[in-house]
Amino acid sequence: MIGYVTLGTNDLARAARFYDALLSDLGAKRIMENERFIAWGRDMTSPGLGITYPFDKKPASVGNGVMVALAVDSTEKVNALHRKAIELGGRDEGAPGPRGEGFYAGYFRDLDGNKLNVFVFG
Repeated sequence: MIGYVTLGTNDLARAARFYDALLSDLGAKRIMENERFIAWGRDMTSPGLGITYPFDKKPASVGNGVMVALAVDSTEKVNALHRKAIELGGRDEGAPGPRGEGFYAGYFRDLDGNKLNVFVFG
């Protein structure tokens, strides 16, 4: 089971604005933060998403093939969150739609180039 996923950033304040706006639509809020790291979740026991400056102090870079998937409960929410990510400055990586039987998803990249998707089964 996933406890949390952490993504690298080179601009914590900019990334925080993006994720504050995007994740609030999923009922998530900041649950931990310091000058190098911010984490969002519904509470401390549910899966979370974090952003951080890399520990080794080298520039953050996007992992090829790495993706974070955000589960929602309807195709309408997939559409809305994908649209919001793009409005917030994210980049489209695949418009919302069916991806095989019973799986509906939309793909995007955040402001640092990290790939995410929003999906629903059913």
